[in-house]
Amino acid sequence: MSVQAPSAAVLIRPHLFTPNSQTAGDNAFQSTDPSRTPDEIARAAFEESTKVAETLRNAGVNIHVFDDTESSRPDSVFPNNWFSTHSGGRVAVYPMYAPNRRTERRTDVIEMLKHDFRVQDVVDYSGLEHDGIYLEGTGAMVIDHTNRVAYAAESHRANPLALERFCASFGYEPMMFEACDSHGVPIYHTNVMMCIATDFAMIGLDLIASGDRRMEIAERLTEPGRTLIDLTADQIANFAGNALELKGSHGRLLALSTRALASLTSAQRSVIESSCEIVPLDIPTIELAGGSVRCMVAGIHLDRRSRMAADVAAGAAAADAAGSAETPAAAPGA
Repeated sequence: MSVQAPSAAVLIRPHLFTPNSQTAGDNAFQSTDPSRTPDEIARAAFEESTKVAETLRNAGVNIHVFDDTESSRPDSVFPNNWFSTHSGGRVAVYPMYAPNRRTERRTDVIEMLKHDFRVQDVVDYSGLEHDGIYLEGTGAMVIDHTNRVAYAAESHRANPLALERFCASFGYEPMMFEACDSHGVPIYHTNVMMCIATDFAMIGLDLIASGDRRMEIAERLTEPGRTLIDLTADQIANFAGNALELKGSHGRLLALSTRALASLTSAQRSVIESSCEIVPLDIPTIELAGGSVRCMVAGIHLDRRSRMAADVAAGAAAADAAGSAETPAAAPGA
């Protein structure tokens, strides 16, 4: 078992996917495809996300799929930005930078977590949006669950105040740093340049502005005995850093896109394969939105309830609903 590699995850399947115009200004990873119509792009994204869920399930990962049929949520396929889960039964809900992403927060996802897993409390930071303070979940942060460190590249999506507040409540050490791509554009989400697995970490060290900070981060990542895989700027641009370690039926696996895998060297693949099975996922349409596999798959770091406990929880929830004349609650922060 590994605290870093969850065996369950949430995936949102979009029916009306499109690259988000409200995030294009600071997401240099976004691109367009004029050769296809919007309907063709949306259908392809739906098919790609369906295949991702099937592939990970076949590998033994417990995938919880939710469909999104709303036309006002272009980035709903990336749920890891609005919630995260943590040991001890804790869930965090986050403040989002783009206004059209804020309705991605869904009560049905949170209720599923409460029903199927042991959830002690849900901490909702989404009210910080009213003060222009944002922290987009495990996109803005890459969390080392073993060493209890939350790494965050400075950006519009990662406010230091919100990071400090989250870390103080959830028991992580914050480690913020400046990072830019090869064109000098700030990295919009930390998880496009950094992936922490049990026995290795992948990171674009040269993108970190400060040499001292670069060395400090490298030392912290290797403290538990991890091997460091240093990614080039070109590999980062091809989403090699946007990968996620999961636990399947035959051990740990690394989920990443076929584009990301193609950018890795044989030596880098060997390091990964020494502790993980590599599971490539073909998602070229979804990558148009500036995110890849890690953004799509929100890992569940919670203890699963027994079937009996889940049935009791479901019965209690149904009784509460039947006894209440109030309208259903809005999504957190909506």
